[in-house]
This record gives sequence, structure tokens and C-alpha cells, in this order.
Amino acid sequence: MTMFKNIGLITKRNDAQVKKCLEILVKFLLKYQLDILIDAPSAELFSQTDLNIVPNSEALGSRCDLVIVIGGDGTLLQAARLLAKYDVRLLGVNLGRLGFLTDICPNAMKKYLADILSGLFIEENRFLLSAQAYRDNQCFSYCNALNDITIHRGNMSHMLIFETMIDGHFVNCQRADGLVVSTPTGSTAYALSAGGPIIHPGLNALVLVTICPHTLTSRPLVIDADSCVELHIALEQRGEAQLNGDGALCQTLMPGDRVVIKKYQHITLIHPQGHDHYATLRAKLDWSKSI
Repeated sequence: MTMFKNIGLITKRNDAQVKKCLEILVKFLLKYQLDILIDAPSAELFSQTDLNIVPNSEALGSRCDLVIVIGGDGTLLQAARLLAKYDVRLLGVNLGRLGFLTDICPNAMKKYLADILSGLFIEENRFLLSAQAYRDNQCFSYCNALNDITIHRGNMSHMLIFETMIDGHFVNCQRADGLVVSTPTGSTAYALSAGGPIIHPGLNALVLVTICPHTLTSRPLVIDADSCVELHIALEQRGEAQLNGDGALCQTLMPGDRVVIKKYQHITLIHPQGHDHYATLRAKLDWSKSI
């Protein structure tokens, strides 16, 4: 008897590797007599007609207890943003480069899936962030993110001027290329590239990392994840800024706009038994290289 009954499938778009991996996966899952659902864009890669096709990835959330994502971390991030409102687990098969979140390689897929379907796996809860953009005290845009919310100077040739508030307390006013507000999940992504610390995914924390600050005293700031972070675009700012969620453009910001960032919903990730976060860091960040 399998742990899961309704399995959803989401794949990376326009990737030649995906079709072969998807065919192997479906053939394997059909042996378990499971209900398999696939979103319409992913189904275009596949000639098999006896799968249940749903119009989009979000439609899998209310009908599946496990969703398998074939692709890279970007594909899983997108799935997490769409499915966070549902009680569904996510499992990633890595066809990308780094694979911090999609930690099953295609060659070992059948072995690990056999264990996972029989109930041998590790569950891990990861929280998301929400960002609401306000103009004249009216919310005009919203986005969510598993990795990070970022304000960025975008295409402007000059720096962004903004103020940061935490739980109503003024922190600082900065000139910089932008600011990354990252979850522990995102601490190995953009925040790391900007000089931030790596935070264990089990911690209830956020990290604020300034991008190319125009001062030598700016340092990453780690705060409680239940804090409310507000970013105010200065009135003297010239040009438009960008609000991004997990690297995707959410909204263009104008001088005087403010962004409110808070901890949001959770998503549950599935890992094979024996999953080790530190082993992942060693492999992905090349820490195991001999010195």
C-alpha cells in the first residue's frame, strides 16, 4: 500500500531532458495504480492519453496529496508559490544546475520514489513570504516567494534610495542597488551572492542583505521571521524601482511607494531518507574539494 494516492506532475518548460524523465516517471508510477494528474503545459510533452489533465499547476493543489516537480529549483519555486495555499507535499527531481530544493537525480529516481511511496521519507516545512505594495495607503500589488522578496533599482543607472522599518522601528536609510529580504530557504540564493549568511532551513529567521550598498558599514541583518519589514522608496528617488518575488518581476515601484513584507504560508518538501542539509551544502557549494 502506498503512502500517497493522487500524484500531480509539473515539469520545466521547453527542456529536452524533461520528456524522457517524464516518460520514465509515469511508467513507474502506473505500476502502483495511482491516480496521476498532470498540468496541461506539461502534458504537451507527453503522448500518453490516459492521464488526468488539469488546466494549470495550481489546479493540482486541491486534488493531489503529492506533487512531483521535474526541473530545477526555479520550477519548484514556482510550484511552491502556486501551491502554498493547499495541503500538498512537493518532491523535486533535479534537471537543473544546483538543485538545493530538487534533490533527487533522475538516475536514482525510481529507487527513491519506491521508498517515498511506501512512507520512507523526510518531511520539511518551509515558510514563504508575502509582499504587499502600497501607494497613497492603498494596496495595489501583491506577490509571494519561497526564496526572497527583493527591491531593486531595475534599469536605472543610479542607485535606489530607500528606508527600512522593522516592526514599526526605523532601521536605516540607504543608497544601494537594492535589498534582499530572504527566508532561510533563499539564504543560498540571491542573498548568498550579495554577501549574506547561510541560514539553516529549520530556523525561524529572515535575513536582510543590501545589494551593493554605498557605504562600508552596511552588513547583513538576521531578524525573527515573525517580524514585519517595511521598505519605503524615498520621495527624492528618481525613476522606477522593481519589486521581485523569487527573481520574477512583480511590480514597478514609484517614489513614495512602500512595501510590507511578512511571513506567509508554508509548503512541505519531501526528501529521501538520509537527506542531509550539510551534505547538500558541501556538494552544491564545492566545500568537499580537497585543499
